[in-house]
Parts: sequence; structure tokens; C-alpha cells
Amino acid sequence: MKQFTSKNQKTGEYGELICKKYILEQGYKILDANFSTKEGEIDLIAKKKDIIYFIEVKSVSCENTDNIDRRNTYNPADNFNNKKLDKIRKVSYSWLRNMNIENKTQIDLYLVYIDRRKINHKIEILDNIF
Repeated sequence: MKQFTSKNQKTGEYGELICKKYILEQGYKILDANFSTKEGEIDLIAKKKDIIYFIEVKSVSCENTDNIDRRNTYNPADNFNNKKLDKIRKVSYSWLRNMNIENKTQIDLYLVYIDRRKINHKIEILDNIF
């Protein structure tokens, strides 16, 4: 089990917990979490119907989740780029080979905004980014 020590790592860990709860409520089954290879890591791997979802979670702490001011709040999507997408693709292929699974797949990016008091949160989903 990973140990998260920095404030950013703890925010990321909390964002992943929020996403796990959310996708379970949406009827997904979590197949794996924090799966890693030498190429990189995938935060969550889930299944709904016949589709395997590889989910990258990017989280940020903010003042207010009801009215996110894009000018003053860091956008967690800014921390996602083509290099990260390539890594996720490689790791997802490794996971599929290891599990001997040939389902339809998609990669989703979940952006989690968490208020500083950790009372409220907001999730934005960019689905099927690959």
C-alpha cells in the first residue's frame, strides 16, 4: 500500500476515494486500483456492462465547489498531457494482457474539486479521451 505524505498526495488520495465511491454508486464494479508497471500507473480500473474503464483521477483543493472560479482555481486537467495518456495506454494494455481480457475499453479523466474543509466536492468527467 502506498504511503501518501505530501499535501498534494493526500489531496490526490482523497480524490481517488471520492471517485471510487462515485463510480460504485453509478453501477460500476472496481476491478483494480493503483495498478502500476514500469511504464506508469492507472488510478482506477472499473467495469460497467461490457466496457472496461481506465480512469485517471486529478484532484485539487479549492475554496468553494459550488462556484469554481476558473481564473483563481487551478484546473487539475492542466496536469494531464499526451505523455501521461501514452503511459496510461501502455499500462492499460499490460493490464488487459495480464488479465487475458478482450473487452471494449475506454480511458476517462475524472477532475475532482475538493473544498479545503473536505466537506463538499465536485466531479467533472471527461470521458472517452482516447
